[in-house]
Amino acid sequence: MRKVLAFIVAALVLSFSGCSSKSAEAADTTLSAPAEKEVSTYLLGAYVDVETAEAKLKEAGFDVVTAYKVDKKGLYTSIVFTNDALKVAANKPGRGYAAVLRLLVNGEKQEISITNPTYYGKAFLQDEFDYQAALAIEKSLSTAFGELKGSDDKWAFDGLADYHFMMGMPYYNEQALLAEGDSSELLEKAKGYKKGKGLLFELQLAEGRTLIGYALGTKTSKFVKKIGFQNANILPYTVLIEDGKAKALAPKYYIAISYPRLTMGEFMTIASVPGAIEKDLAKPFK
Repeated sequence: MRKVLAFIVAALVLSFSGCSSKSAEAADTTLSAPAEKEVSTYLLGAYVDVETAEAKLKEAGFDVVTAYKVDKKGLYTSIVFTNDALKVAANKPGRGYAAVLRLLVNGEKQEISITNPTYYGKAFLQDEFDYQAALAIEKSLSTAFGELKGSDDKWAFDGLADYHFMMGMPYYNEQALLAEGDSSELLEKAKGYKKGKGLLFELQLAEGRTLIGYALGTKTSKFVKKIGFQNANILPYTVLIEDGKAKALAPKYYIAISYPRLTMGEFMTIASVPGAIEKDLAKPFK
């Protein structure tokens, strides 16, 4: 009899433990993280031209910040866009890069590719990332552009906040310091350099905190041709001006996280590019 009772008690304990574990797992997935261990870097959808893409973004409640032609033939255009939710989430020290998303109109592959708000949100906002807010943005995008599928480029969700390409390579927080000085003066320098030719957009997040989009030099920006135009919405590069500093994501970090399938051999083909990017970005502030 004791053996029978012991068996029943053990079974009940296992049963309740299993239910509790499943329910906790479901709750965590619903509230704070995706069910999949790996998250796609981009969301791919049916092709639309640049004008239609901009119109759909605006209808969905987004503001189009700029449309940047990545190549001379105009096959690839990177549309940078934002909304109030993105700007509010990014209006914190060091988080301004998360204020925008990008949509690549890929005329060669006849598809669009959108930076996944969950992937880049977790990478850039880290502990301050709100999964439900990212899902709301994704829902708006899928409503505007129809079914969106995840790209083959992906990374483990739990590894995005402390992502780095390999040992000795920079993390998100190890940003490139381009210049120091009064924030308003730094912004004016960026706006005035070559009569503002390289400045693609200016997005103020708060007093003294501004994200700007900057066109890299023609030679420098060609790195996307070597490692893949399919992820060309890595451009235009952004610079964050706040707290008397002009900063940018370290190129060795930003390129790698935007091309998560990049091999060491492929990275070595653009070995001089990270340094060239930092030099290009620093020029307006000298």
